[in-house]
Amino acid sequence: MPMHQVARLADVREDRGLEVTLNDAPILLLRAGGQVRAFQGKCPHAGAPLAKGAVCHGRVICPWHKAAFRAEDGALCEPPALDSLERYHVEVRGDDVWVDDHPLPAEKIPPADDPRTFVIIGAGAAGTACAAALREKGFGGQILMIDREAEAGYDRTVLSKYVLAGDMAAKETPSLRDESYFTQQRIERRHGEVVGLEVAARQVRLADGTLLGYDAVLIATGGEPRRPDLPGSDLPQVLVLRSLADSRQILEQAKPGQRAVIIGDSFIAMEVASSLRKRELSVTVLARHPVPFAAQFGDSIGKAILARHRANGVVYHSDGEAARIEGAGRVEAVLLDNGQRFAADLVIIGVGIRPATEPFAELPRADDRSLMVDDGMRAADGVWAVGDIATFALNGQPRRIEHWRLAQQQARIAATNMLGGEEHYLDVPFFWTYHFGKRYDYLGHAEEWDEVQFKGTPEHPPFIALLGKDGLVAAAVACDEGRAMAALAQRMKQPLPVDEAWRLVRDFSA
Repeated sequence: MPMHQVARLADVREDRGLEVTLNDAPILLLRAGGQVRAFQGKCPHAGAPLAKGAVCHGRVICPWHKAAFRAEDGALCEPPALDSLERYHVEVRGDDVWVDDHPLPAEKIPPADDPRTFVIIGAGAAGTACAAALREKGFGGQILMIDREAEAGYDRTVLSKYVLAGDMAAKETPSLRDESYFTQQRIERRHGEVVGLEVAARQVRLADGTLLGYDAVLIATGGEPRRPDLPGSDLPQVLVLRSLADSRQILEQAKPGQRAVIIGDSFIAMEVASSLRKRELSVTVLARHPVPFAAQFGDSIGKAILARHRANGVVYHSDGEAARIEGAGRVEAVLLDNGQRFAADLVIIGVGIRPATEPFAELPRADDRSLMVDDGMRAADGVWAVGDIATFALNGQPRRIEHWRLAQQQARIAATNMLGGEEHYLDVPFFWTYHFGKRYDYLGHAEEWDEVQFKGTPEHPPFIALLGKDGLVAAAVACDEGRAMAALAQRMKQPLPVDEAWRLVRDFSA
């Protein structure tokens, strides 16, 4: 084995990784279990430098999207990564660390020795994570994925953040898995529309009349954009953003100098506002709240993000609601219920989503039509549901949370339980949003809090805010504090006193 001297032993720490270069590739060194370990230096999800993340409670946590890997062997613990880390052979010779320049062999594909068939309805973030987890956990049976979109699952998060801004071409939208993965892993993908589920018979019914039998089924159909019943909303320049096809429609219409009116102040709506301003459109947001994101982040952070939008030319209007969209054949203006009129060439509706659960009326549903699941993501015998469509138990309370990574967390739990396990959701919800070059990370789920403490200020990042309830951290919000938030992502799995959280932040910000 060709070995290379890459570092001094004294430079390799236990609380964070050390990045070194081997054959022009980044390698992560860290201490775990009393030994030096070496892994690929970039997160397999989006290429984040893992050395800028944290090593906490035996896990390596990505600084960007909080994927987690076991420090001992690099095994995947939490998404959004779908793969474990590549490992390298390490030798310590005196005071020097030597690493082989080729990764160790990866795990083999499970043999096709299981007669069961698992059906996954939906091939987005959750569906793809479940399929990957099933193979990772050794399931060798048939996996059949059914999806309404013809394209393989892709990263929807880039659409509002990068594709519409012109930072990434639509055709460069990352696939969650390439075609070779599905072939190698014997995962069948079928383009089709599911119209019913017969739980007693264990069958999925497709629009073309096909009945597919299953031993276990995962429902991961996600949400559909809400479209208010406004006169004129059927005009061709009135669009929503959920899919790659939607983004292409918006890009066909969005030209520099045009007037875009965005109805709604959701995270998608405000990210679209940021992106379209970068394309030099005139952008007006017709908001439902005086301050965006105040319910999630608190008033001061919401105001700071709003100020960032206004400084970049976004008009934010929260007086009155859209009553009609005017135009003869094409959009001309949006009229509010108070008589105000906003000229428009393009209208984007961003007022949230509704769970896509119409074919599953036989299953228990909440008032918002989401599927009711237990803390193991089980909706009925042999049926699991995850993601935007699932109301699940979080800290003992029923919640439906529309987060990309949470859907993948739930999918991995469902995969374990489809195989006979008894895993429950004990993780920390996480999402991130992006506005004019700044990303804001959010950990936890706080619907109320009695204190907010800051390190730094939201007007001038970097900053971290801890939202506390009864002395414990309910949520954390940050900008440009990747390592500290990575550590909090792990530590917040247990009740975390605010004072202890600040000690952790100091340790991992240094």
